[in-house]
Amino acid sequence: MAKESISHKGKIISISPKTTAVEFTSSSACASCHAAGLCGMGEYKEKVVEVPTSPYSSHSVGDEVEVVLESSMGLKAVWIAYVVPVLLLMAAILIATKLNLGELFSAIIGIGVIALYYFVIWLFRGKLENEYIFRIK
Repeated sequence: MAKESISHKGKIISISPKTTAVEFTSSSACASCHAAGLCGMGEYKEKVVEVPTSPYSSHSVGDEVEVVLESSMGLKAVWIAYVVPVLLLMAAILIATKLNLGELFSAIIGIGVIALYYFVIWLFRGKLENEYIFRIK
């Protein structure tokens, strides 16, 4: 059974020994795609993604290609970007409220927890970047 994947057609705009840059132009089809919220293609007119260059690739600048990402990686991104922060925010506010810190301080603590969370994500951006690898099909 093949793994499910999210794919988009694009055009190669540059090739280097390490990466191949592929540009996508979003179309109306992105709006109806079930994974549009995962990849963010529906939000932009043009987007450039860097794909590791294969030494066996015969592609050249201007070629139309299909770039693929496993759907499980998209779901993991949703958890990291949306679900975990909301859960942390709710937990921080509920705990601060139970400690009778007042609404203002509870809100400030909630925002602080979210800011700290996204700062940690930013610190680990290199590791996360290495996990989300697109490939040319």
